[in-house]
Amino acid sequence: MNKEQFIKRLDAALKKLPEAERLDILQDFQEHFAIGKEEGKSEEQIADSLGSPNQIAKELLATYYLEKVDNVSTTGNILRAVWAVIGLGFFNLVIVLGPFIALVSVLLTGWVLAISFIATPLMVIVNLAVYPDSFQYFDLFFSIALAGLGLLIAIGMVYATRFVSNGFVRYLNYNVKLVKGGLKYG
Repeated sequence: MNKEQFIKRLDAALKKLPEAERLDILQDFQEHFAIGKEEGKSEEQIADSLGSPNQIAKELLATYYLEKVDNVSTTGNILRAVWAVIGLGFFNLVIVLGPFIALVSVLLTGWVLAISFIATPLMVIVNLAVYPDSFQYFDLFFSIALAGLGLLIAIGMVYATRFVSNGFVRYLNYNVKLVKGGLKYG
């Protein structure tokens, strides 16, 4: 593959990046070709030494989304980073998606539990409106206790969600470094 084909494929694979970022990356790769030419290499040799444009794009997209999560940690940014890291290879489908689904399930369960407990006094009031003869003080006081427990669980879930999100982003960064072969021992 020559320089033009390589740059076109890389540009097409990087279409999800903002234009300024994409153009900067393409400029860097054009410089790689220019330096290689000065060293007497052919365009095909340079393209072969750089690797697959699609794999390069996947690595660059994963790095971009992870940097974006480091700056602004929103649910959308985390999801985009997860999908970008999964795109690095089939192995990541199991290694990244499995823990991600498990962690999201645990967090979702905690939030549903907290909201359910908080809503129990409302359910007692609805029950009282539908079946007025069934009112018992025990139900009222127990629902208030559950609401208090639900508030405590919700507060804990705020911290748990932050902790798990930050930990998972660190895990994604580690995974990208591992896939790129960038882990240094020493």
